[in-house]
Amino acid sequence: MKPKISVIGCGWLGFPLAKKLIKRNYEVHGSTTSKAKLSALEAVQIIPFLIQFTSEGIVGNLKSCLKECQILIVNIPPGLRKNPESDYVKKMESFVNYIENSSIENVVFIGSTSVYEDEENFPVITENSPTSKASAPKQLIAVEALFQRNKKFKTTILRFSGLYGPKRHPATYLSGKSNIKNPEAPVNLIHRNDCIAIIISIIENNIWNAVFNASNSTKLNKKEFYTKACQLTGLVIPEFDNDSISTGKIIDSRKLIHDLNYNFQIKL
Repeated sequence: MKPKISVIGCGWLGFPLAKKLIKRNYEVHGSTTSKAKLSALEAVQIIPFLIQFTSEGIVGNLKSCLKECQILIVNIPPGLRKNPESDYVKKMESFVNYIENSSIENVVFIGSTSVYEDEENFPVITENSPTSKASAPKQLIAVEALFQRNKKFKTTILRFSGLYGPKRHPATYLSGKSNIKNPEAPVNLIHRNDCIAIIISIIENNIWNAVFNASNSTKLNKKEFYTKACQLTGLVIPEFDNDSISTGKIIDSRKLIHDLNYNFQIKL
C-alpha cells in the first residue's frame, strides 16, 4: 500500500504536484484558500479542503486534511515581502501542533534559498553555508528548525531558488523595467517540473531528515540572462544599473544531485 499524502497549498506548484502524485497512484488530500478552487481539485481526484493560516489561528478542517495521511508536503509561502510584519513562525507553530496529533510520519517542507545572504564576492552556497540574519530569512530558518527538531515526525527541507515555468517565464519578471540592481549577480532558478520531480524522488526514495539546496545553474549573469530571455521571447529588454556594485550568491545543488542521483530536466 502506498502512503497517503496531504499537500498543504495546492497553488501554482502544489496543484500540478498533487496531480502527478495521483497519476502515480497515491491518494492525495489537498488544501486551498479559495472556495472557487475546491471543485477544480475534486475534478482531478484530489480530496479537497478549504484551509487558511492566519495570525489568529488555522481556519478550516486541517485535522481531516491530515487524517490517515503518512506524508505531508508543506507548501505555504510566508508572504513576508508583501506583509513583513506577518508572524510566520506563530502560524507554523499552530500547524505543527496539528501534525503532532496526526498520522503524519514524514514531511517535505518547501523552503527557499533566500535564507542565504547575497554578497559582493558571490559565494558558493552549500547547505552548510551561514544563513542571513535579516528578519524575513530569520523567520524562515526558525520555521525550518521548528519542523526539523520535532521528534514525532521526520522532515526534509527543500530550499528552492526562484521558481519559473508555465505562465511564469523568467523574461516576464524584469521585462521593460529600468534601473535594475545587481546586473553581474549569478542567476539561481529552478523549473517547476524539476521541483515536482525532486519532491517525488524524495518521497519514493525515503530521503528524510535532510536539507537540500535545489537550483539550476547558468554561466550567464543576471543582465546577460534576462536580456537574452527577453530577446528570445520578443519582450522589452530591461535596463540595468551598471554603476552600483552587484551582490549575489551561487547556489550549489551538488548534494541533491548526488544523494538523489538526480539530473535536472529543464536546463537554463
